Amino acid sequence: MPLTKDFRESVMEELRDKEYRRAFLCEAMRDMLSGELESAKMVLREYINGTIGFIKLGKALGRSPKSLMRMLSREGNPQAKNLLELVAYLQKVDGAQVEIKMKKAIAA
Repeated sequence: MPLTKDFRESVMEELRDKEYRRAFLCEAMRDMLSGELESAKMVLREYINGTIGFIKLGKALGRSPKSLMRMLSREGNPQAKNLLELVAYLQKVDGAQVEIKMKKAIAA
């Protein structure tokens, strides 16, 4: 189901806030690590649209903006190397660093 314009606009406004933006990027990483690639790609698309933009990101990574958009589309199947390079750059631009912590699993 496509997102409504109002929802998108509110997300774009919220991404101006540093804490919200960083939580958004963290959510993309959590989704990736839990195997929710489709959700992670959607979150990254919105993050990029609300922050750096695909044109600037493409220039920085030496890739076509359209190629990056396809990589993060519903049909996109990005290689881990490309996805992690993209996330590393987004962290650098934001001055953030995603930290991974392992938790003990709860016995069923």
